[in-house]
Amino acid sequence: MAINVNTVYQTVLFILNKEQRGYMTPAEFNSLATQVQLEILDKYFEDLNLFLRQANNSTEYANKIKTVEEKIAVFERQSTTTNFDLTQLTRFYKLGTVTYVGTNAAGNNPFGPEYPTVIEEITQGEFNLINKSPLTRPSANFPVFTIRNHTLQISPNITEVTINYLRKPADVVWAYQIGTLGQYIYEGTVPPPAGTVPASGSVNFELSELEQTEVILRILQYAGIIIRDPQIIQTASSLIQQDDQIEKT
Repeated sequence: MAINVNTVYQTVLFILNKEQRGYMTPAEFNSLATQVQLEILDKYFEDLNLFLRQANNSTEYANKIKTVEEKIAVFERQSTTTNFDLTQLTRFYKLGTVTYVGTNAAGNNPFGPEYPTVIEEITQGEFNLINKSPLTRPSANFPVFTIRNHTLQISPNITEVTINYLRKPADVVWAYQIGTLGQYIYEGTVPPPAGTVPASGSVNFELSELEQTEVILRILQYAGIIIRDPQIIQTASSLIQQDDQIEKT
């Protein structure tokens, strides 16, 4: 289940108001919430690299690697396309594997067309180096690609590929209407068509509910900067660090 945007906003306001620390407008909250969501997504990659270097716990519900991979999987997408411009992929954020399916007749898939061939990503310098020798040049069996101006440059020429990638989370929105007394009235979420971002209404966080506490703490940390309150910054930062240490031990 995703994190409800109204629950987070009301919690943040309650904490700020209880301590008489100030107020956060919906526009400020939306901006900070979107930034925090992206920060937590980026942290998943750091956590995954860390856990892969540690002894893994095979317990079904305590497997750290499995848990992080499940959190990341929410944002995984796949597109089979003839357009190699990554910016044309829906909310493209991070590139995964690139594959293509050849045919035995063309001699470019020794395992049969049902088995896709992985196209290896290399740097431009590596590409220049391997092309110096006929033995190392890219072939239909061992294709490579580089990225220039957000576009895949594939060698040898391939017309259609399947791109696995992570999409960027939708921007968090606490939508509202103005009441008769000038107050903000929460406008709930409007379910959009599959695969699209809502055109109106609120937009929940796409992170797991397991992240709700960290989301609130990180927003409060930024709130301390906005209202220039170092105590909020220090308290929120300390709690975030404690939570991270517990999670990674």
